[in-house]
Amino acid sequence: MTHAAITGWGKCLPPAVLTNADLSTFLDTTDDWIASRTGLRERRVSHVSAIEMATVAARRALACAGREPGDIDLIVYGSCSNDEQVPNSASGVQLALGARGAAAMDVNTACTSFLYGLSTANAMIRTGAIRRAVVIGVELISPYMDWDNRNVAVLFGDGAAAVVLEASDAPIGLLGEQLGCVAEQRHVLRVRGMGCVYANRDVVLGDTAWDFEGQEIFKHAVQGMVRASAAVLDKCGLEASDIDLVVPHQANLRIIEAVVSRTGVPMERVMLTVQRYGNMSAATVPVALVEAIEEGRVRPGATLLMPAFGGGLTVCAHVVRWGDRVTPLGTTDAELPRCDRSALEMVTAIRARKADAAVRSGAGLRAPRLDVR
Repeated sequence: MTHAAITGWGKCLPPAVLTNADLSTFLDTTDDWIASRTGLRERRVSHVSAIEMATVAARRALACAGREPGDIDLIVYGSCSNDEQVPNSASGVQLALGARGAAAMDVNTACTSFLYGLSTANAMIRTGAIRRAVVIGVELISPYMDWDNRNVAVLFGDGAAAVVLEASDAPIGLLGEQLGCVAEQRHVLRVRGMGCVYANRDVVLGDTAWDFEGQEIFKHAVQGMVRASAAVLDKCGLEASDIDLVVPHQANLRIIEAVVSRTGVPMERVMLTVQRYGNMSAATVPVALVEAIEEGRVRPGATLLMPAFGGGLTVCAHVVRWGDRVTPLGTTDAELPRCDRSALEMVTAIRARKADAAVRSGAGLRAPRLDVR
């Protein structure tokens, strides 16, 4: 039987750091308020496009696997903040890498996009449709953020990470997954201003406002990830005690603590990055995975549990059995261009552009909420 092993991994985090103290300069908040409710201390703001971050992450993953772009059959680009709707973003990574032989597809299930992409590439490898794939999780959320809404502005950040999957005869890689969606609650997390439904409304495309019902999101996120985790463990014939490390979606520390407590895994077996990077949506799980490997927390033969939830409300949990190698086969000099502005300066510029656009339009997105369930 063919399996899909993870043979390469790489991340790309923009250098500009936006701290809680920075946010307090234009929001009614403090470091203590944010940290006590979310676990966040800082997040990153990108000075480049999402495709550029994704390309650097992919180059690092390929070097880690000892592969060249020409070796890849498929690029899966997981994100909900694409640079463009048409053409798709995966084609931009294919072009930047020079991976001319690779198919290219986007996956948007919000914060679960990387894991849904992992399932997609895994299935295609196991059926023999392809032999090797790069799966990317990337978000550029800062331009879409409603920076005047404290409920969401403190939570999110930019970043990217990627893995290489390759066909293998060994029983390693993705052992099982549980995918789902609580669609009747899709309205509790919506970014108004992104998408064609807003084109003929009294709103400004790109001037976003977020519907974010925190208590409902918390409830359904915890319930969904706990159910998905229990289901995939059962599918794989595993118990919570068999899990060596949980690499969860990093939305909020309280959510993570509730999920792992109900799943029966101690917190010392959980990889946390939320305090450093915040919620990077589709990028949180792969970035946390890469950092877990770098920190020596993923050992040869380890069994990993990766639960996540996202807008939709999509939910999932994946079980991965690691192979023998936890060190890169190679490195690359791929880097982002230099950033000459601070994160706060970039956010200030975004806020100014949106305010100017709203004034020129005479309205903006402060119109009544649209019923687009």
